Amino acid sequence: MSTELKQQINAAIKDAMRAQAKERLGVLRLISAEFKRVEVDERIEVDDSRALVLLDKMLKQRRESATQFSAGGRPELADKENNEIAIIQEFLPKPLSDAELLDLIHSAITDSGATGPADLGKVIAIVKPQAQGRCDMGKVSQLIKAQLS
Repeated sequence: MSTELKQQINAAIKDAMRAQAKERLGVLRLISAEFKRVEVDERIEVDDSRALVLLDKMLKQRRESATQFSAGGRPELADKENNEIAIIQEFLPKPLSDAELLDLIHSAITDSGATGPADLGKVIAIVKPQAQGRCDMGKVSQLIKAQLS
């Protein structure tokens, strides 16, 4: 584990072990295990950009689970998912404000020369690397669609 994000997570695992914070330790170990799974399966070293993608995916899964648990009348399980979300978010960069996100989208539309909904992919390709882990990519896609229509 050599990248900065992976080092931060390893340090947090050690701190959680010292503090005997079982729930936090469990979540941190899940993150570490996901990184290792990708490294073994794909025979690559997970860098910070890939780690952000993985953390973003883990957040999305937990948000969906929390929503389903809340709808199913299981608030204790929804709370557990929300606690995991909070821990994962500690390792993500500062979220983009709506204004920053719109500025990013406008400059991507200008840079790509996008003129309509058919150019959605071009714009997303420019925005995604800059917004990954800093906002919900579903929201980004909706905002881009609204700007292009």
